[in-house]
Amino acid sequence: MGCYYSKFERKEMVSRCKARKRYMKQFVKARNSFSAAHSMYLRSLKNTGAALLQFATAESPLQHHNPPPPPPAIIPPPPPPPPPMSTTSETWTTTSTTNTSSTPLPPPPPPSSSWDFWDPFMPLMEGEKSVRGDEWEVVSATTASETVAETTSGAVAAPPSKATSSDETPREMPVVVSSKQKDLMEIIKELNEYFLRAADSGGKLSTLLEIPASSGKIIGNGMNLNPFFCSWNSSQRFNGLMKFDCNGMAGIGAVDGSAIPGSHCSTVVRLYEWEKKLCEEVKNAESLKTEHEKKSEQLRKMELKKGDYLKIEKAKKEVEKLESRIMVSGQAIESTSQEIIKLRESELYPQLVELVKGLMSMWRSLYESHQVQMHIVEQLKYINNVDLSTEPTTEIHRQSTLQLELEIQQWHLSFCNLVKSQRDYIQSLTGWLRLSLFQFSKSPSTQTKQDSAIYTLCEEWQLVADNAPDKVASEGIKALLNVIHAIVVQQFDEQKQKRRLDSFSKELEKKTMELRALESKYGPSVYSGPEGRITGRVADKRAKVEALRVKVEEEKGKYEKSIGVTRAMTLNNLQMGLPHVFQAVTGFANVWAHAFESVCNQANILEEVVDVKSIMN
Repeated sequence: MGCYYSKFERKEMVSRCKARKRYMKQFVKARNSFSAAHSMYLRSLKNTGAALLQFATAESPLQHHNPPPPPPAIIPPPPPPPPPMSTTSETWTTTSTTNTSSTPLPPPPPPSSSWDFWDPFMPLMEGEKSVRGDEWEVVSATTASETVAETTSGAVAAPPSKATSSDETPREMPVVVSSKQKDLMEIIKELNEYFLRAADSGGKLSTLLEIPASSGKIIGNGMNLNPFFCSWNSSQRFNGLMKFDCNGMAGIGAVDGSAIPGSHCSTVVRLYEWEKKLCEEVKNAESLKTEHEKKSEQLRKMELKKGDYLKIEKAKKEVEKLESRIMVSGQAIESTSQEIIKLRESELYPQLVELVKGLMSMWRSLYESHQVQMHIVEQLKYINNVDLSTEPTTEIHRQSTLQLELEIQQWHLSFCNLVKSQRDYIQSLTGWLRLSLFQFSKSPSTQTKQDSAIYTLCEEWQLVADNAPDKVASEGIKALLNVIHAIVVQQFDEQKQKRRLDSFSKELEKKTMELRALESKYGPSVYSGPEGRITGRVADKRAKVEALRVKVEEEKGKYEKSIGVTRAMTLNNLQMGLPHVFQAVTGFANVWAHAFESVCNQANILEEVVDVKSIMN
């Protein structure tokens, strides 16, 4: 056994095992962070919509708008679409890289009586687009004759139907039509509906990531989680894996009671335990072989010197015993390695495939929801920002604005965490795979990374994560946060000005009462009486009162101007920030939906190749 590996190879093996264990430990932590970030992002979408609705409820009584201008008679055609995205990784990599630049995203078409449902990240669908009616309507983008229309006031486009295959054939997408003017409250209500739909889009993926949904409580926040804690208790686990196709997820089978070994969390934790065991076994084998070399060298020297027979025999038995222990150690390493391979191929790989398909489904749904929101907020430009009310900002409205700022800040933070946690997840996994695909046996059946479907899948996935155009989306959310913060600051300035006005008004009231008291005490004669001292006191008091009255009028003008600035800034900032943020997140969601679709298709191809090989063998 001592001749199987050189001393250098054995040290390399120990080093490799330590690195494998380190990567798997990182992967366990990254899995929990990924799960928590996923749940927090979906929650942030829901909370942002609710905060916007609360903000609009407080703002709406303060805003007025004029009747909308007539829609333009001629609608300019949308910009030419980009070339269709292929299913190869090279294509979506180029797209991702392009979108990480600081170049502003092209604006969507203006809202009118006939909107084309176009966005700069996706090719136009085949078939003629058409609309009809004077309210919200939904028209299939692939077939003009098949329509789904809502004729009630304020109806919003329903989500498009899912594709029926994994390829990129044109899917039915909604066309949103509106010729009825809506106020701020109506627009935000519609936005909130699609925030709720967006939050629901990751529900099934949450199940695969083992996030409890029934209690309404999310386990952990990605920072203080026990790194080896599986977020579901045994009664919430599922038997086996959820089944996906390239359009979403199908059913799952529940069990009652015991923990299910096939859960993703369980698989990852058990892999880590096996890696720890393997590392100890390899270190033990190295120690035995080092001891064997030492004893063998001592025996050789004793035999050369023809030393005491009994001592030589004793040394031989010690060497033979070490060789036996080395043999057992090698078998243990082989057995542990096979357990890791078994878990990796039979449990981890299918789970990763399902995760990729779940991500594709989620980001496709997010794209569809955000795309509708992108067009809904275009109606904000028709709210008149000239004839604004002079109603002051209420305390309720100030609190709702602060809450909105907080929720958008959480949206931004959770988005950044979502992208980062997925990068950490796939990077730690890919790093482990690079090392774990090395086998300790010299069997000819050992797989290389080129032959490994799991490694190919993870390489593609890591490419998606590394090239994600998250900077554009992140900056879009941050830009919205900045304009809402500007409203908060302006509301504070308005309140500060109100306090100044109140202070001067109270002082004026106080000085006026003192003046009246003097006039009441000395009577009208003080105006022309001989007592100059008394007349001077009254005149001085009267001058101060008049100066204060002028100051109060001046502060009142400043306060009224501050109110007008607040009302105008509020509307202008919404008109500027909301379209930009939805354009940014729509573009990101579309890029990732296409990217994960490409990875999904690659996984399907690899599975077909594996199936063919198994049949031939």
